Amino acid sequence: MIRYENVGKIFSGDFVALEDVNLQIEKGEFVSVIGHSGAGKSTLLKLLYAEEQPTSGQVLFDGRDLATIKKRHLPYYRRNIGTVFQDFKLLSEKTVFRNVSYALEVIGKTSQEINEEVPEILDIVGLADKMEKYPNQLSGGERQKVSLARALIHRPAVIVADEPTGNLDPNSSWDIIKLLVKINDLGTTVILATHDREVVDKLNKRVVVLEKGKIVSDCKKGKYVC
Repeated sequence: MIRYENVGKIFSGDFVALEDVNLQIEKGEFVSVIGHSGAGKSTLLKLLYAEEQPTSGQVLFDGRDLATIKKRHLPYYRRNIGTVFQDFKLLSEKTVFRNVSYALEVIGKTSQEINEEVPEILDIVGLADKMEKYPNQLSGGERQKVSLARALIHRPAVIVADEPTGNLDPNSSWDIIKLLVKINDLGTTVILATHDREVVDKLNKRVVVLEKGKIVSDCKKGKYVC
């Protein structure tokens, strides 16, 4: 489903973020990408949702080289990928319902469709009773659940979660991880970038380890060294 072929990424100042990365992720997998800050995790993910382009090599999604997608077509491509970030990126002036429905409004969904789809997604993440609340009325864990609901609203093939638990306490962190597992069990591919080894240990799923922009380990079942 996703392939990185000999991928390198160099930023200005000759900073090497990724070097000769080869990685394949199958449909329906749950993959944790782990590494210290600066290891290249976020860059790896940004290449997948085409916020960045590789300096060398190719990133392919369902066989299509992402570098060939025209700028005007990127919004359509990105509906395949739901993104969740550490800092939530919610609209503070909008309710939970409107934060999630906004993505549907932008693509012209009808009010009836929105009123059917948004409650369904909020129910999945356990926020059906919070839809008229505003972000500042929610806990950090609840705000991250809103972000996850928004990422799910297009029924994407892939969820990309970049340090989604970085601002959360341990209990809230595990709630988010359990939701990601639930979403994966429903058939969605999940890619989790984290530096939290405890979370990865509990997951006991495939682990890709990055160090200084290189993949140094790629193991099944929660191992850091195969």
